[in-house]
Amino acid sequence: MSRPVSRVLTLLELLQAGGVRTVADLAARLGVAERTVRRYVDHLIDLDVPVESVRGRHGGYRLAPGHRMPPLMLTDDEALAVLLGLVSGRRTGLTAAAGTAGETASAKIRRVLPERLRRRLDAVLDTVAFTASPAESAVPETAVLLPVADAVRHHRPVAIRYTGGRGGEGERTLYPYGLVAHAGRWYVTGRDLSVGADRTFRLDRVAGVRTLPGTFEPPAGPDPAERVLTALATAPYRHAVTVWVQGTAEELRARLPGSVAIVGAEARGPGPGGVGDGAGAEAARAEAGPETWSRVEIRAERLDWLPGVLASLDRPFAVERPDELRALVADFAGRLMESARRTPPGG
Repeated sequence: MSRPVSRVLTLLELLQAGGVRTVADLAARLGVAERTVRRYVDHLIDLDVPVESVRGRHGGYRLAPGHRMPPLMLTDDEALAVLLGLVSGRRTGLTAAAGTAGETASAKIRRVLPERLRRRLDAVLDTVAFTASPAESAVPETAVLLPVADAVRHHRPVAIRYTGGRGGEGERTLYPYGLVAHAGRWYVTGRDLSVGADRTFRLDRVAGVRTLPGTFEPPAGPDPAERVLTALATAPYRHAVTVWVQGTAEELRARLPGSVAIVGAEARGPGPGGVGDGAGAEAARAEAGPETWSRVEIRAERLDWLPGVLASLDRPFAVERPDELRALVADFAGRLMESARRTPPGG
């Protein structure tokens, strides 16, 4: 929404509060000149909103007595987009509103729609089915999300009360670089001045936010989404896995989620820092020749799911570490061979 349109709607909200509002008061509330307020009033009158001018020492503007706002003027496409946006936002965890805010917002919109359109939209909402289960979301408080977003936009430091994953609670001073919504959770990434390093924080674990004086200059480098995905992929887990996979880094990043794997250095054949050590790596070198290989790092609590992921890439690979993964890959390959030879029941 453009700023003039937003301010015109804000002016309408101020007038709906009732009474006479002076031009000076409205100008101060809107942050504009008094002649701009008069222009905004003309816009409302052009939209058939009955704004009255009151003369005299305490004069200004007011809405005509008894005026009620007309039904919300949305096209069929616009109304469907708004209501489906609320539904999908709740299911994916993107809607950062606790409790029943999404349901009450939807009800308010439906209540002011024309009857014909409301019946048609209800038919869609009552009959639509979703193939995916609702996401398990961790919703931040609106009182946390809004000030953090404002601090990101205006490059202001904030103090947050944060509870870590292990239960430790404390206050952090943060230069917030950006907000990221990922997999049903909201994150803020930025410079944690308490430790002098970049950190990522889950907003649902933030209990309070204070905006601090001053400003900062965000650094160049990865965007906030990339910073969050990298932080998730490099979080401390039980196993640190390194695998070399045949293919360019760009090709592998398209196949491996950034929140799971970090695709790093490339090497061609057995050059310096090539495809690791051991018999598996030597075989990969012989097969690959001058092909490009990329180093993939994964942090995992368990290793049992990795052989299937590596097989799904359908590319030669060599395990650099840990050795336990080699045994799991061999066992996985053996089970696939067994399945390939097995006769179907009744065959």
